[in-house]
Amino acid sequence: VLVNSGSRHEAKYLSGIAHFLEKLAFSSTAQFASKDEILLTLEKHGGICDCQASRDTIMYAVSAEAKGLDTVVNLLADVALKPKLSDEELEMTRTAIRFELEDLNMRPDPEPLLTEMIHAAAYRDNTVGLNRFCPVENTDKITREVLHSYLRSYYTPDRMVLAGVGIEHEQLVECARKHLLGAEPVWGSGQSQEVDRSVAQYTGGIVKVEKDMSDVSLGPTPIPELTHIMIGLESCSFLEDDFIPFAVLNMMMGGGGSFSAGGPGKGMFTRLYLNVLNRHHWMYNATSYHHSYEDTGLLCIHASADPKQVREMVEIITREFILMAGAVGEVELERAKTQLKSMLMMNLESRPVIFEDVGRQVLATNTRKLPHELCTLISQVKPTDIKRVVTKMLHKKPAVAALGDLTDLPSYEHIQTALSSKDGRLPRLYRLFR
Repeated sequence: VLVNSGSRHEAKYLSGIAHFLEKLAFSSTAQFASKDEILLTLEKHGGICDCQASRDTIMYAVSAEAKGLDTVVNLLADVALKPKLSDEELEMTRTAIRFELEDLNMRPDPEPLLTEMIHAAAYRDNTVGLNRFCPVENTDKITREVLHSYLRSYYTPDRMVLAGVGIEHEQLVECARKHLLGAEPVWGSGQSQEVDRSVAQYTGGIVKVEKDMSDVSLGPTPIPELTHIMIGLESCSFLEDDFIPFAVLNMMMGGGGSFSAGGPGKGMFTRLYLNVLNRHHWMYNATSYHHSYEDTGLLCIHASADPKQVREMVEIITREFILMAGAVGEVELERAKTQLKSMLMMNLESRPVIFEDVGRQVLATNTRKLPHELCTLISQVKPTDIKRVVTKMLHKKPAVAALGDLTDLPSYEHIQTALSSKDGRLPRLYRLFR
C-alpha cells in the first residue's frame, strides 16, 4: 500500500510525523494484538514486511507466497487503517527515533545528512525542504491525537494505491474490494482538515554545519578528516518531458569514490571520474545525484576532500556544472544512454523495485509507463536536449550544503558568481599586505 503522504505535507503539523508513522508501522492493530502476532502470521506464508517513509510517499510493503494473498491484503489494510497506537508503542517509537538521530550524526557516511541539508537549502521552509527526520524536541509532542488528525487528512482512499507484483490483477482487485472498500479507519471518517497542496518553491541558499570530522572512524585504517560539500541546482519534476534528458545527464556525470577511480584502464568513463577523480588525486569522492518529485527536482554533486583544499574542490565542481552546458560527445552520450537503460532493466529484475515503480507511477499519474517506453524516450535524447536543460538549470540560484571544517569555504555569493561565469572559476581573493 502506497500513500501520498510524507514529510513534505507537514507544514501545518508537527515536523516528524511521517518518520514516526514509519517506525510505528506493523505494530498492534484491531485484529493483531502485537507486532509478534503480525510476524507469525506472515511467517506462515514465508513473508517479510517493511515500511518506508520518504518526502512524498509512505509505503507499507509485504513480500510473501502468492497463495497468502488474501491474508496479506487483510493484514496491510489493518496495518494502514486500524493501528492501535498504544502508549507503550508510542514510547518505544520515541526511543527508537532518538537512537536513530544520534546514529545519523555519528555515521562515517554523511550522505543522509547532506541530502537533508541540500533539500533544506534548496526549498527553504517549504514542501520537500521540510525535515524528513523527526526533530528530537518533537518526539514527546507527537501523541495519538496528533497522529489521528494527520491520518484523517492524508490516509484517504483518493491518496492510496494498492500495488502488487507476481499476482493476477483480478485477484488483487477482489482482495481490495473485500478488505479495503468501505473499511472504517480507526480515526473515524470525520471531517478531514484541508490537505496541503502547496507546490514546491525553489529558493536556493546555503546550509552549513561546522563539525569536527577528525574522529569519524577510528581503527587500524581510519577515514581521513574530510569536508563534504554538495552543490545543487533545480532540475525538473518527473512528470515533465525534460526528466529523461536530466536522467541521462546524471548518468553522464556519474562519479563515485576515489578508491574506485583507478586511473586509465579501469573502465570508468563518466565525467566525474575522467575530469575530477583521475586528475585530482586528493579528492576523496565526487558523485552526481538526481532527486525528482511531482513538482520539482534537484541535480546535485557531492564532493569531499581535506579541509585545506575546500576552495579548490568547490571550484572544480562549479567548473563541471559550467562544462555540462558545453559540447557533449556522441560517444559519451551513447554510453550514458546505454548505462541508464541497462540500470533501468537491471533494477526491474527485482520484484520489490517493480512494485515500487508501479505504485509510485500510479500514485502520481494514474498510469504506468512500461520499461520499453522509457527506453525509447532515453534513445531519443540528443546533445541539444542536454544543452537546453543545462542552460535553463544554470539560470537558477544554487543550493549549497557544507559539512565539516569550513574555514576555507568560499562565500555563497562567490559560488553563485562562479556558476554564472563562463568558466566556473571562483572570484580571485587578493590579500592586502600592510
